[in-house]
Amino acid sequence: MKGEQFRDQTLGGIGYWARRHAELSFLRPALADHDQNLTWGEFNSRVNQLAHALRARGIGHGDRVAGVLWNSIPFLEAVFATAKLGAVLVPINYRLSEPEVRYILIDSGARVLLCHDSFYPIVQATMDKDALIRVADPGTSRDHNPYESLLAAFSDSEPPSEVKTHDIHIMMYTSGTTGKPKGAQLSHRNTTWNAIQLMLHEATLRIDDTVLTVAPLFHIGGLGVHTLPALYLGAFVIVLPRFNPQEVLETIQNRQVTALFLVPAMWQAISQVPHFDHYDLSSLRVLVSGGAPCPIPLIEFYQSRGLTFLEGFGMTETAPITMVLGAKDAIRKHGSIGRPLFYQGARVVDESDHDVATNEVGELVLQGPNIFEGYWNMPEATQDAFRGGWFHTGDLARVDEEGFFYLVDRKKDLLISGGENVYPIEVEQVLVRHPNIAEASVIGVPDETWGEVPLAVLVLKDASQSLTAEDVQEFCQGRLAGFKIPKAVRVVTSLPRNATGKVLKTTLRQTYAKGRDA
Repeated sequence: MKGEQFRDQTLGGIGYWARRHAELSFLRPALADHDQNLTWGEFNSRVNQLAHALRARGIGHGDRVAGVLWNSIPFLEAVFATAKLGAVLVPINYRLSEPEVRYILIDSGARVLLCHDSFYPIVQATMDKDALIRVADPGTSRDHNPYESLLAAFSDSEPPSEVKTHDIHIMMYTSGTTGKPKGAQLSHRNTTWNAIQLMLHEATLRIDDTVLTVAPLFHIGGLGVHTLPALYLGAFVIVLPRFNPQEVLETIQNRQVTALFLVPAMWQAISQVPHFDHYDLSSLRVLVSGGAPCPIPLIEFYQSRGLTFLEGFGMTETAPITMVLGAKDAIRKHGSIGRPLFYQGARVVDESDHDVATNEVGELVLQGPNIFEGYWNMPEATQDAFRGGWFHTGDLARVDEEGFFYLVDRKKDLLISGGENVYPIEVEQVLVRHPNIAEASVIGVPDETWGEVPLAVLVLKDASQSLTAEDVQEFCQGRLAGFKIPKAVRVVTSLPRNATGKVLKTTLRQTYAKGRDA
């Protein structure tokens, strides 16, 4: 019985990571942000204090706690405090509009919200003050931080909890084809195995690594690619609240950063910093790019300076890493998403879920211990996603003779702009509310900075009244997150459709494939 209890503790929840590292390496550095530097002992104590503060507000096993937070130590304290209670953290993208944030808060049933002061205006109408834990913005004096006062009022003893491996510890909302975002439920098991798989690859982290986290933690990439795996291992994590290319270079140089994950648009911005070659980046060891294919010229820019990075592929539903394209194959296999990680099953199947032949196109399906537990309150969507025991990604792909996978198209019309997922139907539903838009179809078109950007093809109600891109963008402000707003528009007399009336987006992509400025 004692062995069973110990196994549940060690493998049952990620909250155990903080406790065990504190026991083994109390004084070793764990985390740093603009405001604090914490040892593992200090971090675990603060996590426990927050856990007790949440318990005092009625949070227990399975309850949802939302966070609208900058990248910060409080964000990661919320991850581990909720984990220790068996509760579920719901990180929310602070770039979303107020209605989008409200939907997630209500749909998730969040009972408590942690919120940095910057984001209070977009949540105050939805969350009761008694359910709100306000956190001073990064850089604010700790003497005037209500969050610090809250922690100080509670014990740092280990909170009682019974957490199992399949319990949900985090729920991230990902846009859905119905226009409403879906809550992807990730378990302690998913997050742990994501870290283990990374340890078994050439992208592996080491206990003596210094990991810089600047990609948003509310995204699975920022949280799951390096940050949580580093904390699983016991490495040192530095968190920057927002992306500033020059600050990233300065931090790498001054703090001897060894591991860094960014999306291609971020790598591009860093490469354009004046006097890039004056910075000492010799400490960098593990670099990962993800979220979109990285342009060859950008890969060559970093390779020419002795820096090579891996390209990773994953999804919110896969916690996230499923495949990696190694540095040695970056040019030779450009366009590939790589090969599956050690415990990752991957196939390309036809509509009957039978494997297709080499280099034939089908749907990418995945299987493994990192695959999520299902969508929140959406049993039919969950059942459909797991047909035949495999997770159906909705992505069309092919696999070559060497086992390298390539994405061909996105079955669900998802486009990725600067690492942000954009589903066209969300944008279309807003556009058709415009008083002079009769029909709207949104596609992704190439963009040198962001990889892809939304372009809206519109049919007007009154063609005599002009409608510019600026008019559309102004209408969308406050209704959509900035990265979802179309960067260009094309006005047409009619949309191309098939015999059943469905819009032929393939035709639109072919017409406008040269980009928004064509």
